[in-house]
Amino acid sequence: MTEFCSIEKDNHILTVTLERPERLNALHPPANAELGAVFDEFAADDDLWVAIITGRGRGFSAGNDLRYQAEGGERVPMPRGFGGLTSRFDLTKPVIAAVNGVAMGGGFEIALACDLIIASESATFALPEPKVGLAALAGGLNRLPRQIGAKRALGMILTGRHVSAAEGYELGFVNEVVPHDDTLAAARRWAEQISACAPLSIRASKDVVYRSLDKASLAESMAEQYDSVKAMVKSEDFIEGPRAFAEKRRPDWKGR
Repeated sequence: MTEFCSIEKDNHILTVTLERPERLNALHPPANAELGAVFDEFAADDDLWVAIITGRGRGFSAGNDLRYQAEGGERVPMPRGFGGLTSRFDLTKPVIAAVNGVAMGGGFEIALACDLIIASESATFALPEPKVGLAALAGGLNRLPRQIGAKRALGMILTGRHVSAAEGYELGFVNEVVPHDDTLAAARRWAEQISACAPLSIRASKDVVYRSLDKASLAESMAEQYDSVKAMVKSEDFIEGPRAFAEKRRPDWKGR
């Protein structure tokens, strides 16, 4: 049972909905710890191939629950970071952020930690921490420059300004902007396209992309030996894919 989020599992897709709408889904340490456990279970479940994270109500997430912190709320270890995602570096399954409203501070950092961002046309993004004497230290200062370049990222980081979904798309951190009521359906459309592919191929592809970014050169990244690729090559699906193509039928992926 979960207290701060709800979960739904359907057709290899996990949907996680943040359930603190009265605080625009701002997250406190107990919520972050709970979400860490949810995504631990997602990582370990062979029947779940893609995850979507979204928020209940008007906000995706307003970030850190400063009111809880000011009230002296209990501190709980959260080794996986905001939303159970920002300090998670070993998850090769794709995660999609369905941003249905404000994504501020830690909320934006959760979205940046996802692989795709599908945004409502009314969504707003910002890293406003400097305005309250803080800094976006849950990955925002690290991920945003890697995703859109240093100059564009610093234009947001050094001002704390709010960025619309349309501008986020132009800057390059949003994959698609959709009408507000279509946000979750659009994220699910992306998830279904992903889950139509071989799951181990998807995991190998994500793994190689992110780990390649850590290498000094293209040649070094291509010469690297990736365990995820070895698992793909040894899988039943590695045989099933070409066989289904030759037989002109849909492949029956097993994920193993």
